[in-house]
Amino acid sequence: MGALAPPVGERDHALGPSDARVTLVEFGDFECPHCGALHPIIQAARKAFGRNLRFVYRHFPLRSSHPHAMAAATAAEAAGAQGRFWEMYDRLFRRQAELEDQDLERHARELGLDLARFRASLDEPAHEVRIGEDLASAALSGARGTPSLFINGGLYEGPLERDE
Repeated sequence: MGALAPPVGERDHALGPSDARVTLVEFGDFECPHCGALHPIIQAARKAFGRNLRFVYRHFPLRSSHPHAMAAATAAEAAGAQGRFWEMYDRLFRRQAELEDQDLERHARELGLDLARFRASLDEPAHEVRIGEDLASAALSGARGTPSLFINGGLYEGPLERDE
């Protein structure tokens, strides 16, 4: 069984209190249909667990099978630079068929982001570095595909359906 490496820290995109009883980490890909299907399940879990759940998202773009995954991850980071990572995260999973460059810019516009800043931010090396760190974390942790989930630091290998 894999163990999350490195552990959740300040650099992570996280929702929920740091002292929550359960920390759920997803290694995901915005173009992955399985991640898209898991998205509403995670939202339901967040609602059901409330303050007892901390949710963390780490990027795991599978570039060989998902040609838009890296651009989508970069767009999420560029939105994050304006404090809107989670809004872009949600939008990208809800609109997985809309991940071309012009779609990403439209998403940014519709979220009310500063478009000039968003465009400039897409080329910032820091975003590529962060996504690379998440990819390295996936490899160190034993994540083999998307979505890969870790619960309180341990790899979850059970079913991903809502009822489970």
